[in-house]
Amino acid sequence: MKTPEHDPQGLSEILSQQAWQWLRLLHSGSAGPQDAHDFRQWVLSSPAHQAAYNEAKLRWDALKQSAGDLLQAQPELVSGHERALRERLRTRRAFLGAAGGTAAMAAVAVNYSPWGLWLTTGEWVADYRTGAGEQRSVALNAHVQLTLNTRTSVSQQMDAGKAVGLHLVNGEVAVNVATGEQPFAVRAGGGRTVADAGQFEVRNWDHKVCVTCLTGSVRVSHPAGSRNLGPRQQAVYDASAISGVRAVDQSAVSSWRRGLLVFKQTRLGDALEEINRYRPGRVVLLNAAAREKSVTGQFVIASLDLALTQLQHVFALRARSLPGGLLLLS
Repeated sequence: MKTPEHDPQGLSEILSQQAWQWLRLLHSGSAGPQDAHDFRQWVLSSPAHQAAYNEAKLRWDALKQSAGDLLQAQPELVSGHERALRERLRTRRAFLGAAGGTAAMAAVAVNYSPWGLWLTTGEWVADYRTGAGEQRSVALNAHVQLTLNTRTSVSQQMDAGKAVGLHLVNGEVAVNVATGEQPFAVRAGGGRTVADAGQFEVRNWDHKVCVTCLTGSVRVSHPAGSRNLGPRQQAVYDASAISGVRAVDQSAVSSWRRGLLVFKQTRLGDALEEINRYRPGRVVLLNAAAREKSVTGQFVIASLDLALTQLQHVFALRARSLPGGLLLLS
C-alpha cells in the first residue's frame, strides 16, 4: 500500500479531511487562542496545506450561504445545533476526527468564530487587519492616512521602500491623500482606484467593490471600463461589470467613521447583514416577509444589541439566542 508521502492523491485526501476538521472547530464557538496558533502552524506548513484549506473554505462558504434558508425550512436543525454545541463544550476536541452530516454542517456554518480564525490566503499576508466591531487608524506614510473599518484586511504596495498603494483584501477603508510626490492607488477585486489628492472610501464585501469620492477626484479602472469620480460620487463594480457614476449622501456613506450605521429605506434583510459585519456571531432572519420590509434610522455601532432589540420590537420579531453568538429572528 502506498504511504501518503508517496501517494499524492492520498495526501490530498488527508489534507482535505484535516482542512474540514479545522473549519468545523474554528466555526464551533469553542475555539481558543491555542487553536488559532495551531491552525496557523498547520496551514502555513506547506503550499499543499494552504491549497487544501483554500479549497475547503470555498466549499464551506457555499454551504454557509444557504444555511439560513435551511434553518427556515427545517426548524428541527436548531435544536440539533444546540445539542451539538453543548456536546462540544463537554468534549471540545472530540469531534475533530468525526464525520458530520451535511445538515449538521450547515447548521454549524451560520455561526461565526469569535476569534476571527478562518482567514483567506490574502488575509494571511495582510499588513493590517481589524476584527468584528474594531476600527483602526494607520499613518501609511507622510502623505497617506488610512482608517480601517470592521473586518478589514489590507496589504501595502511598495516601490523602492515606499508605500505607493494598497491592496484591500476585504472590508472597508477610508483613504486621505495629501498632495505628494506621486498618486496613491488602492486595488480591490478586479479594479484599481487612483487619487493624486483628496479623500475617498473603498469597500470590498460580498464580491462587490464600492468606491466613493468624498473630496478631490479619483479614477476607477476596471476591465469593463473606467470612471472618473468627483466629490460625493460613487461607482460599484464586481468581477464582470462596473456601474455608472451616481451621486450619494456623503454623511450616510461615511457614517461608520462617526460610530453610526445609517439606513434609509433599507431592506431589513440587508440592514441585518450590515449589522453582522460589526458584531461577533451572526443574526439569522427566518421571517421571509419581514426581510423585505424597510428600515430607516441610525444606530450606534457600539450598542448593536440595543439596535437589534429595537428592530425586534418595530417588526414584531421573536428572538432566540444560541451559543456562539447565533441569534435567530422569526
